[in-house]
Order: sequence, then structure tokens, then C-alpha cells
Amino acid sequence: MNYNRSTLHDRLVPLRIQAEVRNRWLTERLDSLLPELMTREGFDLWIVAAREYNEDPVIMTLLPEPAMAARRRTILLFFRRPDESVERLTLDRYGYGDLYQRAWDPDRESQWGCLARLVRERDPKRIGLNVSREFAFGDGLTLAEFYDLKCALGPDLMSRTASAERLCIGWLERRIEPELLAYPSLIELGHALIAEAFSPRVIQPGETTTQDVVWWFRQSLHDLGLSAWFQPTVEIQSPGQSFEAASRELIQPGDLLHCDMGFIEMGLATDHQQHAYVLRPGEDSAPPGLVAALAEGNRLQDILLAEMRVGRTGNEVLRAALDRARAEGLDPQIYTHPLGYHGHAAGPTIGLWDQQGGVPGKGDYPLYDETVYAIELNIRKPVPEWDGQVVRITLEEDAALTGGQMRWLSGRQTAFHLIG
Repeated sequence: MNYNRSTLHDRLVPLRIQAEVRNRWLTERLDSLLPELMTREGFDLWIVAAREYNEDPVIMTLLPEPAMAARRRTILLFFRRPDESVERLTLDRYGYGDLYQRAWDPDRESQWGCLARLVRERDPKRIGLNVSREFAFGDGLTLAEFYDLKCALGPDLMSRTASAERLCIGWLERRIEPELLAYPSLIELGHALIAEAFSPRVIQPGETTTQDVVWWFRQSLHDLGLSAWFQPTVEIQSPGQSFEAASRELIQPGDLLHCDMGFIEMGLATDHQQHAYVLRPGEDSAPPGLVAALAEGNRLQDILLAEMRVGRTGNEVLRAALDRARAEGLDPQIYTHPLGYHGHAAGPTIGLWDQQGGVPGKGDYPLYDETVYAIELNIRKPVPEWDGQVVRITLEEDAALTGGQMRWLSGRQTAFHLIG
């Protein structure tokens, strides 16, 4: 299918409707998911506190649309009752509708004094605070806020506190069913943008540069109202120009192109890497050696997905997939990461490009069901038509772990985009 800007616009949901949908999602998450996670991690109370312009990475996922900041200071208090339902309180000046009960009157007591009183009244045995050495997503409580909170609670209550890092990660990584149902359309939109970029409507060999395509991506995302969460990239491999020494930016016939782009829409992030081949005169397909290399990249994807199982750690998945791929004669690298509210999101790290032996700490976190991942990896393979030059096929497609099985959210690239 040929895509154009108006076609892509037709796929987008108006902001007002997005806000309504996302607030329904948040309500469901707070009602059903949060009690489960607090029980799983053994917390009776979870305190999330942040100041405006220095927000905890978790707090913005807990506030309803159209909230855009912590507004001076917002303190959220989650108390797990004996029946395992969760009382949700907010200590702020403005309130957040029906999602949180306003529990602080600024005319009667201080914000920290109110917090201390509410905690004493509930007498929790174990209190979660967002402090973590390992996970940035679990380390959102700033030093000054920590000192003020410590002073307010006093020694007895502070002795009951513990790192809520796994609660933070669990909240951020888990997707509810409506979010999983929405994700494929976002992935499809990303694929459509790449198909448009890797077409004669954007690329004219001998005239277009890789930076032209990079900024086409950025401008298109901006024009569509999508938020790029990193600067896109486009690179060339060709006979005499390897992936390790890419320097030429002018796109020519015979080039193998690679792109990396991602965006955030409906509060969910995508991440995509695909390849295109620029046809030479008289060609109607890529050289067989490149086609074989892409097939090996697809095979590595199959191997990795088969090894991604609930309960395994990221490091265990990495080792199993690399061992199996090498046994099949592949030359693999795997550096897969979770997706969700963020691009490089909360959850287990499954390799880094420069740490193929595993990642201590973040790689020791296990895989849970109802989670989403950017399956990011590459293979290297000599191409006979390029005098044996080694080509790197770098792929990134988005997949979900649901019902104990990995599945693509909206397919994957199995054939090159052809330009010319």
C-alpha cells in the first residue's frame, strides 16, 4: 500500500479522545493492577512524592490526563487495606478528579505533617519508597524530598521503609488488555512511516542524503503530532563501505539502507529498525547474499522469541539465545529492551551491544507476562556479491509476552524495502 501524510493522519486519535481513553486505562490499572503488584511485592503503603519540573519517572504515569506536572509538589499515598483493595490519597493543592481522594488541607497543616499523620493513622508494616541503586525507574525520590520525608516520618516509621524498585518496575512494565489491544495500530503506523521513507517519494538516488531522510522522519513525526523519543538515524552499507566505517551520506544505487526510529503515542512507546535496498539499473531485487543475510536476522529473531519465557531472567534468555544461535552458525548480537511508557523502558535488560556476556543487576530481573519488548538484535554475514564483505543486518521489531508466549504486535520485516 502507498502511504501519504493524509493516510497517516487518518490513523491518529484526536487528543481529547486520547485523554479519555488513557484515563480509562489508568482507572483500570489503579483498580486492578496496583493491588496485585503491592501484594506481590509485600507493601502495605507506597509513597510517591515529587516536585514540579523534577518529576519522579513513575508519578506522571499515575496522574490522569491532562496533568503535565507535579504542580509545586504532589504526594501520592497508596494504602493496601486488609481486603487487598488500595486506598488512593493525594496531598496536593489542586486534586486529580475522582481517581484520588484529596487528603490535605493547606490551611490546617503542612504537607509533610499531613503525610506523617496519615501514615501513623494507617500504621503500615512495610512502606515502599522510590529509591534504587540499580533501576533509574525506581529511584525517583530526590535527595531533598527524601530528607524531608525522613524528618516527617521519624525513626520508627522510617525503619519500616524499603526500596520499592520492583513495585515501580512492575507498575511501569505491565500492560493491561486495552493497552495491548491498542499497541498493534501504533506499530503499524511506525511501519507505514518507514515504508514511506524508504520509497521513491522520499528518496531519489544520487540526490537524497541520509540526513534528508533523518529529518523527514523527525518532521513527519512532528507534523503527525507524534513524539519522537530519540533522534532517528539512517545509515548506508555498500561495497567498500562497511557498517563500521559508514561515512558517505549521499544515497546511491546498490546501497543497503538501515533506519532506526521510534515515537510515543497514547502514552506508549514504539521502536523500529528496518532495511531497504536501492536497486541498480536492471535489478528487480536485492542480491541473493543480502537476502540470505536478512533471513538469518529473521532466524535470530525466532530463536530469541522462543527463549523469552516467563520467570527467566534477562541474562538467562540472552545466554540461551546466543548459544543456540551460534550453534546454528549465526554471528549474533542481542540487545533487547522492554517497551511501554518509555522507549528504553522498565523491565529486564536482555543484553547490551557492548555486554554480550550479560548485564549484572538489570539483567537479573525476570520476565513477567503482559509485557512488551523491542526485539533488537543483529547478525553479521559475508556477502558474496560484495566480494565477501561482511554486512550487518540490524533489526528491531516490537513484540508482547502474553499468555506465556511471545508474539509480534504487528508483524516484522522479512523482505527489503526496494527503492528504484
